[in-house]
Amino acid sequence: MKWLKYLLILSLLLAAGCTKKPPKNINDSCAIFKEKSSWYDYANHAYKRWGVPIHVQLAIIYQESRFTAKARPPKDYLLWFIPWGHVSSAYGYAQVKDDTWDWYKSSTGNWSASRSDFADATDFIGWYGDYTYKTLGISKWDAYKQYLAYHEGHGGYRQRSYLKKPWLIKVARKVKKRAQMYQAQLKRCKSELESSWWPF
Repeated sequence: MKWLKYLLILSLLLAAGCTKKPPKNINDSCAIFKEKSSWYDYANHAYKRWGVPIHVQLAIIYQESRFTAKARPPKDYLLWFIPWGHVSSAYGYAQVKDDTWDWYKSSTGNWSASRSDFADATDFIGWYGDYTYKTLGISKWDAYKQYLAYHEGHGGYRQRSYLKKPWLIKVARKVKKRAQMYQAQLKRCKSELESSWWPF
């Protein structure tokens, strides 16, 4: 019967690996949550805790990682051909840098948080968006301005650093458009998703 034990362990490991794969249809919020059944619970919990709506969370994650758990920025090279780490320490679903992630963990007490965990990524986006609202007065429902502050940091947003980056403004507009799309989609399936919601 020992082989049954090993088979069960192997099955659990394979199942855990599969959960890290991006959803098949990342352009449809309903399809995302139907495929990743626990993700709606996590995003909804972050919304209830911090007030940043689910469609804004999803739009930011799409832009940052395309829902890839272990996403990293491009590699950096020394002398154009020697691999030299990555251009940034950003990592995970929400592409959070090391220092910012440490700030989040110390502020929330969530010391075991992982950037490759969807629940922690949504909680981070909620926490950051809430802080953005408190410090900059940006509505938590304003995906365009929230993303600019997310990308540039609160200091950069205050200094309007984004005005020197036309490409970033275009990206923020795409984030806003995608958030609107996700919001419209969620209206179709919200009741179905919430019928299976479990309280934390």
